[in-house]
Amino acid sequence: MRTLALISLVAILAACTSITSKPTFQTESGALRGYDPVAYFNEERAVKGTSDITTVHNGATWHFSSRTNKELFDGNPEKFSPEYGGYCAYGMANGFVVSSDPEAFTIVDGKLYLNYSLGVRNSWLKDVPGNIKSADKNWISKSAK
Repeated sequence: MRTLALISLVAILAACTSITSKPTFQTESGALRGYDPVAYFNEERAVKGTSDITTVHNGATWHFSSRTNKELFDGNPEKFSPEYGGYCAYGMANGFVVSSDPEAFTIVDGKLYLNYSLGVRNSWLKDVPGNIKSADKNWISKSAK
């Protein structure tokens, strides 16, 4: 219950951010807070990218740990981009637009899902199929222009 209350508070604070104007969650460090989106798939862990190897996609700057990963992303960005624009998947399942932590990730059926924190990820993992179904529905309404 504390997790849901925390998500609610963060969602209220984040409500000023419009998904339509910022479809990919990013900070001053870029999308995924500067982590390499491809590394989640080929190294199965969160790997910090470098500011020397970047690309721009969907209005966000993405960082990579290697030129090979950048090339893979450039060839198929939708394959490596996180679901819900990198916003918290559990938050989205509950109708909230919430930031995410690159260390709190899950890959399901070849798709990357991020959560607000490792604790929130534990809540997400209790019903991944149900949460994905709800988040998919909410993402459509939250990202509609």
